[in-house]
Amino acid sequence: MNPSPSTSPGPAPGSSTGTGSSTDPAQHLWTEVDDYFGDLLAPADPALTATLRTSESAGLPPINVAPTQGKLLHLLARIQGARRILEIGTLGGYSTIWLARALPAEDGHLLTLEYSQEHAALAATNLARAGLDKITEIRTGPALDSLAALHAENPTPFDLVFIDADKVNNRTYLEWSLKLTRPGSLIVVDNVVRGGAVVDADTDDPAIRGTRAALELIASHPDLDGTAVQTVGLKGHDGFAVARVLG
Repeated sequence: MNPSPSTSPGPAPGSSTGTGSSTDPAQHLWTEVDDYFGDLLAPADPALTATLRTSESAGLPPINVAPTQGKLLHLLARIQGARRILEIGTLGGYSTIWLARALPAEDGHLLTLEYSQEHAALAATNLARAGLDKITEIRTGPALDSLAALHAENPTPFDLVFIDADKVNNRTYLEWSLKLTRPGSLIVVDNVVRGGAVVDADTDDPAIRGTRAALELIASHPDLDGTAVQTVGLKGHDGFAVARVLG
């Protein structure tokens, strides 16, 4: 989840860095509300706290999902009854922990793709600390290469896919996700608002162009039915898209 071929770039234009240090009064209020919701409904625990701490100490960008967003991913996976989850973009494993905790311990499996060997090693440590190393697998390298190799294995379809990697390739990640899922699967694409810049049809920013292309695919593909939601909070002005695979 850094500016590499399979991980997310930094904060979108107009968004906060996720540190809560903005002097913007609106951002201050958004952060306060997110902190309130997080403390009440998505409280930290030792494994999650350690994951954030070790990620910061290792110099990873502070672009992990907010606690409330992690809880939402967890609930979506549980509502979905997911047994197999694919995550594109691992970073330090914070969202991975939220997702993996929704899986059944006896036969659940989460596969997460990460470009950086260093980030993957840290995530592996964090997942082991959380007791999730037996049901999670990390593959390293460019995500497009990993997805092609995965598809060649003819795996059992995934029930849920979380796309949170470099935004340039969002449409291609979505196309691969369609090939790796089944009717009824759920696909979540993070960071689709880009601080509001997603509305700029004439942009030269490749991240925004990639995001718009993914949204347009959701709108036009006969096997997808989805929507997008803009949010404000700890991470500033952003949002996500959710799509259900129809056939």
